[in-house]
Amino acid sequence: MAEQRNADEIFKEFKEHSIAEFFKKNRQMLGYSGMVRSLVTVVHEYVTNSFDATEEAHILPDIEVEITQIGDSKYKVKVSDNGPGIPKKFIGKALATILAGTKFHRYVQQRGQQGIGAAGCTLFSQITTGKPILAQSGTGKESYACELSIDTMKNIPIVKNLVDVDQKFKGLSIVGEFADVKYENSDHGVYEYLKRTALSNPHSQIKFKDPEGKEYVFMRSVKEMPQKSRPIQPHPLGLSVNDILEFAHSSQSRKISSFLVETFARTTSNKVSELKEIAKTVDFDKSPKELNWTEAEELIKAIRAIRWIAPDASSIIPIGESRIKLALKNILNPEFMNVVERKPCVFRGGVPFVVEAAVAYGGNSGKKEENGYSGTILRFANRVPLLFDASSCAISKSINEIDWKRYNIDMETQPVSIFVNVSSVYIPYSGVGKEAISQETEIIDEIKLAVMEAARGVQRYVRGKEQVAFNANRYKAIARYVKQLSSDIGDLTGSDKRGIETKLDKIITKHFPKMKDENEEKYENSNEEEKDETAD
Repeated sequence: MAEQRNADEIFKEFKEHSIAEFFKKNRQMLGYSGMVRSLVTVVHEYVTNSFDATEEAHILPDIEVEITQIGDSKYKVKVSDNGPGIPKKFIGKALATILAGTKFHRYVQQRGQQGIGAAGCTLFSQITTGKPILAQSGTGKESYACELSIDTMKNIPIVKNLVDVDQKFKGLSIVGEFADVKYENSDHGVYEYLKRTALSNPHSQIKFKDPEGKEYVFMRSVKEMPQKSRPIQPHPLGLSVNDILEFAHSSQSRKISSFLVETFARTTSNKVSELKEIAKTVDFDKSPKELNWTEAEELIKAIRAIRWIAPDASSIIPIGESRIKLALKNILNPEFMNVVERKPCVFRGGVPFVVEAAVAYGGNSGKKEENGYSGTILRFANRVPLLFDASSCAISKSINEIDWKRYNIDMETQPVSIFVNVSSVYIPYSGVGKEAISQETEIIDEIKLAVMEAARGVQRYVRGKEQVAFNANRYKAIARYVKQLSSDIGDLTGSDKRGIETKLDKIITKHFPKMKDENEEKYENSNEEEKDETAD
């Protein structure tokens, strides 16, 4: 029997680990869980950073991506942009420190949120090749290059070989070598990721050179920058008891009543009066730092019992209906499309979000199969494509629960693309890899409503197209006997056969007006034949 150990002996092994060391052992949590996916994750993180940087500086993004194979399951990735660059003193924190950045603490929409992305790439390069990341940055005031790696035990950056370079360079260029990765031309590869990125960011231009040396350019279809989002206050709806307690205990307000007005959007003195009528056990005159759990529960119940104005959407910048149409036309060139943008809603934490949806039919929509076509789902969060973890995503769940037969759409046989973009200050991803949106009830409901509204427009178009085809077949079936019937009637009555045929054609055209142009051409040809016969 094994000898028992006391608590002191057990806790001799107690040790605190850095976040970098944790992710070094759990890289799959950052999206590095398969060779194809790992390479896409690297490109995704760098491109996302480039978009956020250029848009923050109000610069139309010009992004270049180049991938070179340098060994078996080993590639060099280079991503360059025309953004504002990174000041020399921040380069280590920005690209080689886990959970450091300019985004997480701000209540404003941006693609990156966690301060993990680019630093995660540095870590991934380090643990698969043992090599540092090479970075070159130009801000207009300084231009330099350096090598970056991470001290994983302390989660601090290691900056080496820092040198000044050509002052003309402006922007950021990153080169890294990565092993355990693979380039693949598939629905989950780098090319597809960049194609969808261009689709959801029509104001960008993206150049891509693949490992075979093939070059692709996704041209911008919009020359105006998206409207810039601005920080806002959280909306009361969606707050949990813990949320409001955290806000209250960190507030500098003197009273709970003033705390509510000063901290949350759409909260006025009149709304506070309404809350007082319901939450009678809460003392609104005491300090918010003294608010306890029971009172917070009462306050949350009161908040959910009254009506509120919709959340302020100025912190959220969706793609926009007109831009989506231009992008879909530029990339998919569909036969027909219908785009819908819903009004802002909120989910837990008082976070506002907006859902945009489009259904594109025909053209290059859907996926070409050996025996025809099948429908595709294009998922986006804050204009960033989501290629993996589809089964656990709120977008996929919403779309798969819709009865598509009601809309004359067959996702298994028709060329249809379902486009959904969720924009928010905070996207509730289901994992650190940021490839799927958590299945929040409020988000699922909004996606369904948006997609179904978009589908109704396509339904009308498909029905109209089917009706035209049906009428065309009826017309052809009837018109097939006109010449024979005209001849028979002419023989029986002694009347002019061609005149009878013309009259019958006019009767048919009256019932099938869509065939008018076709018949007019037929009449003209008929008249020409009559003239020729007369001349003879």
